[in-house]
Amino acid sequence: MSQAFLPPLTPETTLAEVLRSFPGAQRALFARYHIGGCSACAFQPTETIAQVCARNQLSVPEVIAHIQESHSEDVKLQISPKEFAELVAQDPSARVLDARTREEHEAVKIPGSTLLTQETVQEAFNTWPKETPVLLYDHTGVRSMDVAAYFLGHGFSNTKCLAGGIDAYSRDIDPKLPRYRVELS
Repeated sequence: MSQAFLPPLTPETTLAEVLRSFPGAQRALFARYHIGGCSACAFQPTETIAQVCARNQLSVPEVIAHIQESHSEDVKLQISPKEFAELVAQDPSARVLDARTREEHEAVKIPGSTLLTQETVQEAFNTWPKETPVLLYDHTGVRSMDVAAYFLGHGFSNTKCLAGGIDAYSRDIDPKLPRYRVELS
């Protein structure tokens, strides 16, 4: 995920544009400002940064800086499909967790991965050493970032996400894994 090609954020940038270029922005806005995480603090995709800041009495430059800084941190958590495969091959203690739905996991998965369930989370938090390498993936690499933030927040400092998700992994590492698209209803 290169930062060189990101469009500049301005007060007139809509939240839809922000989320397209900075997928972790909603998580970052909720974590710091309690914006966009629930119906009470929701925003509309057509709202601009300036409108959201005015409604929440926030500084536009501060919010823009926070989105950009959070994105930089997100980028540091992501590893390429090649790096992901190398880590799994080199470190037998690495835990590969699938943050997709049970249906997606049953249809296609990275070999050796475990579906992330509430039981898995409880096992991890109660019994895994905090230095355990936790490697997360989802379909396209966006949802797993939320899970990574959760694991990091609970002390698992060796947490990484597969950039591009299983889609990139099947394209770049294991073409035998079928690629798919999720139909939204």
